[in-house]
Amino acid sequence: MAVAASDIEILAQQLGRVPRGVVSIAARCVCGRPTVVRTAPRLDDGTPFPTTFYLTCPGATKAASTLEARGVMREMAEELAEDADLAAAYGRAHEDYLARRAELGDVPEIAGISAGGMPTRVKCLHALVGHALAVGPGVNPLGDRALELMDPLWSPARCSC
Repeated sequence: MAVAASDIEILAQQLGRVPRGVVSIAARCVCGRPTVVRTAPRLDDGTPFPTTFYLTCPGATKAASTLEARGVMREMAEELAEDADLAAAYGRAHEDYLARRAELGDVPEIAGISAGGMPTRVKCLHALVGHALAVGPGVNPLGDRALELMDPLWSPARCSC
C-alpha cells in the first residue's frame, strides 16, 4: 500500500526534512498522524538502512530522549546482563525485527544487525519504542518497558500532536 502524500507532508514536518525510504506507516497517533514509519532496508541512493521502524512523533522522540538522559538505557543494560529470561526475550525481539525487515528485502551489508542495540545491548530507546509501537506489546520487552516509563511524558493513548 502506498503511503499517502499527506502522510509524507506530516513526516517532513515531524522530522524537519524529507523522509527517506518510507514503505508504510507502522503506527499512528490516536489522532491519525504518523508515529512510526516502516522504512526500506536500502534507501533510494543505495545506502543500507537497518532501522526498519523509525520513531517520528516529536512528543514520543522527546520522551525517549528524556529517558535516555535519565540513564534508563544503562539501567536496562544492567538488567539485561543479569536476567537470562529478559535476555532471551530481547533476543527474540531481535529475531522478530530481522524477520520483519527481511519481508522488505535482503541487504547483505546489514545482515544480522537490527536496531537499538539488540540483541545484547541497549543503545537507542527510540528504536526500541518504534519497534514496540509498530508490532504491539509482548514482542520487545525493553521497548514495552520504555513505553511504560514514557508516560506521563508521552503515551500512545493520548494525542500530543
